[in-house]
This record gives sequence, C-alpha cells and structure tokens, in this order.
Amino acid sequence: MKNILIVSGHTNLNNSVANKKILEELRKRLPNAEIDYLDKLYPDYRISVEKEQEKLLKAEIIVFQYPVFWYSMPSLLEKWMEEVFQHGFSHGSTGDKLKNKKIIVSLTTGAPKEAYNNIDDFLNPIKASAKLCQMEYIGSVVTYGVSYQIRNDKGKEIEEKAINHADRLIEMINNV
Repeated sequence: MKNILIVSGHTNLNNSVANKKILEELRKRLPNAEIDYLDKLYPDYRISVEKEQEKLLKAEIIVFQYPVFWYSMPSLLEKWMEEVFQHGFSHGSTGDKLKNKKIIVSLTTGAPKEAYNNIDDFLNPIKASAKLCQMEYIGSVVTYGVSYQIRNDKGKEIEEKAINHADRLIEMINNV
C-alpha cells in the first residue's frame, strides 16, 4: 500500500461544495490516506513545521488539493509550503528529505475553462519547487466551473463534477 498524504489547502472548506466533496470521496475510497486539513489545523496560520515535515517523511505520494484563488494556490497552502519546505529539509546541500517522492496537483476553479488560457502555466511554481526538491511531478487533475457562488443553483451538478474529479485523481494515484 502506498503512503499517501493529501494536503487540503482550502482556506475555508466549510464554505466549499466541490473541494469538500472531493475530499469526502477520497476519505471513503482511500481510507489509508492521511488527509491534512490545513484550514482546521491552522486557522491562525501558525504551522507546526515539525509535525508537517514528519507527515511528508512518511508519504510516498503527496497530493495538493485546492481551489485556484486569483490564478494561484490559496494563501494558507502557500504559507505551508514556505514554512515546511525548508532549506536543509527539502532542498539545499543537505536537503533531500523529499527526494523521489511523487507529487500530484488536484485543483478546482470557480470560472469556466475559457477563463484560463493554459492552467498548466499556473502550476509552474509547483513544478519548479518539485524539481528543486528532487520530487517527481506526476501531473494534475483539474475541474473547472465549480464556483461556490453557483452552489444553490447547481449544487447537484457541482457534486457530480467533484465525484468525477475524485475518480480521475484516484486513477492517477493508482497508476503511480
């Protein structure tokens, strides 16, 4: 069994339909995976670097699950990376603790696909970070047009898209 760490970077998962449903599906269908709910663990943005690094050390596959905010990752996930991926731990002359670990990016957008010329362009910082840390970037799973603002009108459709997203993500994980 693969050791999987799923890092949920949503800053307010209770206010989500798609990300919450994706994580519910992952919890059900990957019961041995560890899910790191950053918004619950660190609502004050005070990250326990040592605890998070311990989780990363155990993981073989790391999944970043988050909604795109302003063409980027949410601030909480960015802060988590800034603090946890420390020189000497994840990179640098003695920083090889993430070497050969696999990383998958799983993200949702509120806007439709047309609003993004090429979503892969927004993943370049993660790809570069993975390379710096000697990780293997596996790929991304993207679901477009699942804004929380349309949840009342299209809640069922968003949930169906989220389940489909979880299916694609689990397939990618299983193929690693």
